[in-house]
This record gives sequence, C-alpha cells and structure tokens, in this order.
Amino acid sequence: MKTWSILALGATLALAGCQAVSTTSAGAVGVERKQYMFSMLSTQEVNQMYAQSYQASISKAAGQGVLDRSSNNARRLDAVAKRLIAKAPIFRPDAAQWQWEVNLIRSPELNASCGPGGKIIFYSGIIEKLALTDDEIAAIMGHEIAHALREHGREAMSKAYGVELSKQGAAALLGLGQNELALADTAVQYGMTLPNSRSNENEADLIGLELAARAGYDPNAAVSLWRKMQQAGGSAPPEFMSTHPASQSRIASLQAAIPKVMPLYQQARGQR
Repeated sequence: MKTWSILALGATLALAGCQAVSTTSAGAVGVERKQYMFSMLSTQEVNQMYAQSYQASISKAAGQGVLDRSSNNARRLDAVAKRLIAKAPIFRPDAAQWQWEVNLIRSPELNASCGPGGKIIFYSGIIEKLALTDDEIAAIMGHEIAHALREHGREAMSKAYGVELSKQGAAALLGLGQNELALADTAVQYGMTLPNSRSNENEADLIGLELAARAGYDPNAAVSLWRKMQQAGGSAPPEFMSTHPASQSRIASLQAAIPKVMPLYQQARGQR
C-alpha cells in the first residue's frame, strides 16, 4: 500500500508546477498528445544548456580530427538538412528562428541525434554500415528533428524532476526506508517513464515521416531503414523493457501512416 501511496503522491507532485503545452501542430499524422512541462524549465533555457553541450562535443571531435565537414557524406547531410529544416516551421513556427546546425563525426557508431534547438549530429557509421540512401538519411534526420520539435528532452527533464520531488516528498511524509523507495523507483520506471518514452519514439516516427515527405523524400524509406536497423541490431531486449519500440512494431506503425503522408510527398516531388 505504501508503494501505491508513493505513486499517487508522485503523480500529484509531478503535476504541481507543470503546465500543459502544445509544442507542435498535429500535422497530417495527427500527433496531439498533451505534454506537461515544469514552468521553471523554459524552452530557451533547455536550448541554451544543450547548445553548450553540443559545442563541447563538436570542439572535442574537431580536436580529435574526426569532425567531417568536407566529404561527400557531409555534403549529403547538409543538403538533406536544408530541405527538412525548411519544413520544420509547419509544425512549430518558432523553429524558423532556431540556430540550426548539422555536423558529421567519423565514428563506427550507428547513431544520430537532434538535440533541443536544432543541433544535429550524425555518425559516419550509420551512413556507411547501413548504406543509407538520401531518403533513408531523411527518415533518420526527420525522426531526430521531430524529437527536438516536440521538446521530448525538456519533457523528460520535467518528468525526472517531478519523480525526484515525489521521492523526496514521499520519504519525508511516509517515513519510508531505502528498500521501499527502491521498489517505488522500479514501479515509477516501468509504470510511467518507459511507456512515455516509447510514446515519444512513436511521435518522432510519425512527425519525422511527415517532415521527410513534405521535403520531397520518399516516406517508404522509413520502412526500408528500419528493416536495415533490424538486421544490424541482432537480438534486442523485449519491447516492454526498451525505451524504443521493437523494430517490427515500428515498421507496422510506419506502414499504417504512409498513406496519410504520400500525397504530401507527391506534391513536393511535383513542385521540385
């Protein structure tokens, strides 16, 4: 009973000081989930914090001689980024004022990201090992940009802050020991944090799919991309234990959404 009391208290405290926000328009894919952010943690503050971390990473890569700004892949990334960034204000107008950056780092990692405020990093391994087409690069970049547009980073920070407040408040009010708090941590992780993280991934998939389509990139590339990722990943943890949807679930969700964005892709191709 005490564990459930913690969760109830945590939910109350997590909402206290939060405000409901609409970070993006729903788009053709219909992403409309309400998000709750701590008012003391503004978009500008999070963007500034991440910009400092991003510049530190880029400076480190440059110092190690692995920052790639001249290869064919670097030029491909720049070209894809320009087209996707041009469409980002459709989902949130203030993205037109973001200080966007895109950089390629020579590394075998199968990874890419777009942090708060539009700071994009790709690792050469994901392009080379998966032999990505421009459409598949756009699928990855669109997904990562969608995380930034939806402010999933700020949302996660707000949630983590709320959980920490709930733990401190519960310990003080209920007089719980470390074992009971550890049990509460597990319940919070699997009952709240991980499902929402999977939800964020699904949102990024859908918005990224539409963003790429509007920029004139074939939405079917998202499916071929995840099939490649599935083959490269080998054995993966069960979906329930993961913050990312299992590849097969992801592919099915993307296939169901493609008809919604295909007219946007065809229109964009006609204009180009």
